[in-house]
Amino acid sequence: MSLLIAKPGPLSTLQDAGRVGVRHLGVAQGGPADMHAWAWANWLVGNSWGATALEITLGGLTLIARQPCRLALCGAQLQARVNDRPQPNWQSFTLQPGDTLALGMARSGVRGYLAVAGGFIAGSVLGSTACVVRDGLGGHKGDGSPLAAGDELMFDANAQENTLTRGLPAQEKPDYQDEPVLALIPGAQFRHFEDHSLIETLNRPWTVDPHSDRMGIRIQGSILQCNMTSLISEGLTLGAVQVPPDGHPIILLNDRQTIGGYPRLGTLTPLACARLAQCRPGQTLRLCTITASEAQREYRAFRAQF
Repeated sequence: MSLLIAKPGPLSTLQDAGRVGVRHLGVAQGGPADMHAWAWANWLVGNSWGATALEITLGGLTLIARQPCRLALCGAQLQARVNDRPQPNWQSFTLQPGDTLALGMARSGVRGYLAVAGGFIAGSVLGSTACVVRDGLGGHKGDGSPLAAGDELMFDANAQENTLTRGLPAQEKPDYQDEPVLALIPGAQFRHFEDHSLIETLNRPWTVDPHSDRMGIRIQGSILQCNMTSLISEGLTLGAVQVPPDGHPIILLNDRQTIGGYPRLGTLTPLACARLAQCRPGQTLRLCTITASEAQREYRAFRAQF
């Protein structure tokens, strides 16, 4: 059973929860850039945590149902239409054979997530279906390639018999046009930055740079100064905020490298990374500090919903 891709959009890839336990091999994590929207899309069609869904960057995707399927669309506002009729975001719906789902270009946010009941079927590479284009791993073909016209996305026909209807909690529908405040856990090098830089970091807005992707988001604002002259390369986690010599921070996301030698302000929480992934170039954001314990409680409360 499958969906036929008529138009793939700029970048559409399959993503499960990500590739874990392989960073010592130099392999990137992958997984959904916006974990929040990805998780709720899967929840709406009754999938368990980790099911493979489609990440659609900027929109422009058109697909045709070959068989009946139960879908959910969350994340960026992609002006979805089913057979040229508007299809609301953040809810589940059903396609019949021959139906067309067309997604326009994003009006707000950057990435949309399309989940199918039972999850999309793809081969596992190093324990995950997550597509990492730069590493040539995962995805619908297993080689890291994004979707192309004529490709098919496979799913389990039996899972489509589930007519589960769920309504998303209103507080879980973010407004991506709002200026987000992203939670930062200060890192080991935090106090090595000059006091003026730290004041600027937490009290001034930052602007998302156009030169950003799934590897990292560059932000522009104050030029940060660090007193450290050398640093041994160390492992990089999701959300690590590196500050290279030019003083402009880079927030590392799912397809990041595994080690780095620039000083770090700290690490954004997983949910802060998810919100950052929906920030468009030129959008402003702010940073605030949070303790590791507070971040753990926030994440556990989020995961408990699934």
